[in-house]
Parts: sequence; C-alpha cells; structure tokens
Amino acid sequence: MKELLMYIIGSLVESPQAVKVGVAEDGDVLRFKLELASSDRGKVIGKEGRVVKSIRTVLQTAAARQNKKVYLDID
Repeated sequence: MKELLMYIIGSLVESPQAVKVGVAEDGDVLRFKLELASSDRGKVIGKEGRVVKSIRTVLQTAAARQNKKVYLDID
C-alpha cells in the first residue's frame, strides 16, 4: 500500500526525493503521514481538495480488499 501511495505522489510532485511517507498500523487501521516540500503541497491537495480526495479514495479501495481502513494525513 505504501508503494502505491509513493507511486501516485511521485507522479504528481516536482521533488519526489523530498517525499516522506510514515506508516502507523494499529490492527485493521493504517494511518499514512505524508511529508512534502512546501512547493508541492498545492499539487497534491488540488483545487478544493479534489486530488487528495481522489488519492484517499484509491487508498481506501485498495485497503478494503484487505479488510482495513486507511487514513492519510498531509504535513
């Protein structure tokens, strides 16, 4: 799942080497913490949050196949 998130985010940002993804797993809950360069935050969040909402939907769909819940936090 982390690889999927890295692939999606890496395709969107100008500085993929500055992307850091932290993962905390608690039972059937996965919590991803995404750290980006400040210049890339707008691209990942998108207009009115549409891009990040789509990313969350993709992650939730992938997690549902494993009977897990996913949360994505952007710092």
